[in-house]
Amino acid sequence: MAKVGIVMGSDSDMAVMAQAAEILDRFGISYEMTILSAHREPDAFFEWARGAEDRGVRVIIAGAGKAAHLPGMCAAIFPLPVIGIPMKTSDLGGLDSLFSIVQMPSGVPVATVAINGGANAGILAAKMLATGEEDLLGRIKDYARELKEKVEDKAKELEELGYKEFLAKRQ
Repeated sequence: MAKVGIVMGSDSDMAVMAQAAEILDRFGISYEMTILSAHREPDAFFEWARGAEDRGVRVIIAGAGKAAHLPGMCAAIFPLPVIGIPMKTSDLGGLDSLFSIVQMPSGVPVATVAINGGANAGILAAKMLATGEEDLLGRIKDYARELKEKVEDKAKELEELGYKEFLAKRQ
């Protein structure tokens, strides 16, 4: 049974949504992924969202651009947490998506990450699930420790090389 449902409104969102899937893979969290349009195929969307809990889904990650109704509609139907990923758009740079997702009415919350924040959506879903899973919490703590060590390693390298050589190595 999938613990996380990943849904996007368009295949153009796949690169961002794949970041969430990669994080879930890293933590060993099962998920299902699909493309559904709340506007173009509402019946299929409602069926998917209504059935998510029965399929074992405990968190939905929904990505959408422009009007970005998909995350909010998921939250209106699905009784457990929904994380919205606003997609960067060519029209307004993703602010349209961000505002649409974050401005939900009282009683229908959507946790919202940064524009194109697929990785953070995956991490947030993992943290939500980890509230009841000690082994998962341990993997999340290990991940945070790895991030810290990477920063420390880069700081040490900068100190050893100086900024000019440090920059040159990265170009």
